[in-house]
Amino acid sequence: MNREQILDLYDEQERKNSEHPSYRREEVNGVVRSVSKNPKRLSFVIYSQLTAETADTAIQAQLDYFTANGGFGFEWKTYAHDTPADLGQRLTAHGLEGEEQESLLVMDLHNCPEVFLQPVTADVRRATERAQFEQIAGLQAEVWGEDFSWLVTQLEENLAQQPDFWSIYIAYVNNEPACAAWTSFPKDSQFAGLWGGSTLDRFRQMGLYTAVVAIRAKEALQRGYRFLMVDASDMSRPILQKRGFQFLTHTTPYTWKNPNFEE
Repeated sequence: MNREQILDLYDEQERKNSEHPSYRREEVNGVVRSVSKNPKRLSFVIYSQLTAETADTAIQAQLDYFTANGGFGFEWKTYAHDTPADLGQRLTAHGLEGEEQESLLVMDLHNCPEVFLQPVTADVRRATERAQFEQIAGLQAEVWGEDFSWLVTQLEENLAQQPDFWSIYIAYVNNEPACAAWTSFPKDSQFAGLWGGSTLDRFRQMGLYTAVVAIRAKEALQRGYRFLMVDASDMSRPILQKRGFQFLTHTTPYTWKNPNFEE
């Protein structure tokens, strides 16, 4: 499959028709939104089919909806090929805050590089307990310099409520957590999602990131998925492209947090 065919399939399966077990899917006036069942988590808009004439009305409708229905807020994730071309500027004008641009990368597992099919020799373990989730949150906090305490509960709830949807892994060096990542396995989709891949600085250049991708690629193959997908940062993109991932498009999230939300 070529890039355009994969992107069309991605739009169809992961945006237009995607369903997440922790969210309620709603489609209204050219917008597909996923409303979080937990009001403390962000809901999100993953797909829209708008024009210059309909975009501002649709954006305001989402703001009105999430203001009236409470909840923490929502993220509108845009893709470079979305219409109208100035959708991001319109979201900003309506008060949403743009975040850093990322790259959507995909690997066709039918052409999986041999590096991901070799036996994993690193100490990579499946995470299933709260103590391990606390290790992951601590690792993420050290890598990114932010508070990730919320991640402990999220990972714990995700795995408890949707055990078949998630796989979570930690790579250790001398029993110290060094790299962590997780995978989503959406229903009725050919795309398994890679999330959270982070490695502590002192453990870089040891092949841990590749090992964690490899173990997830093998699981995706075993489960019958055709593609791995990842929203890659500028740091991860060159590593992944050298390892067989293909660039599809740029993505940019825009976030609105409800000022009236009370926990």
